[in-house]
Amino acid sequence: MFWILFAVFLAACFAAGSTGGLFPPGQWYRDLTKPRWTPPNWVFPVTWTTLYLCMATAGARVALAEGNSLAMALWSLQIALNGLWTPVFFGLRKIRLGLIVLSALWLSVAATMIALWSVDWIAGLLFVPYLVWVSIAGALNASVLRLNPGKVA
Repeated sequence: MFWILFAVFLAACFAAGSTGGLFPPGQWYRDLTKPRWTPPNWVFPVTWTTLYLCMATAGARVALAEGNSLAMALWSLQIALNGLWTPVFFGLRKIRLGLIVLSALWLSVAATMIALWSVDWIAGLLFVPYLVWVSIAGALNASVLRLNPGKVA
């Protein structure tokens, strides 16, 4: 049963991640001023693939556990917000709104991590790298906002 649940959670992750293909960064993003510490482009797909594997594993572990209602509801919220950021930032080119979405994502990931941890500490631990990455993404989004005041929609 674990592997079926893992496949479902992984499909949800990759569905959210598929917005990257629907709304690629493109020339608009390449032309933005970015901070020196911006990760190279190859880091993003490697990181997200790793995070999605961790997120799916955490979701599948907790889906099998008693008392998982809040954790599963929060898992659903965070993956919805995860899928929303790319269309907002790259599709609509709304840098400030992207930061708002990322802030909500950060809060939902933190809450999910805590809820998962209360059911299965390993599942909670699997969300720690995700929270770190969303923190980096938030700092990057905020820096892009600050460095490109004339391009804020």
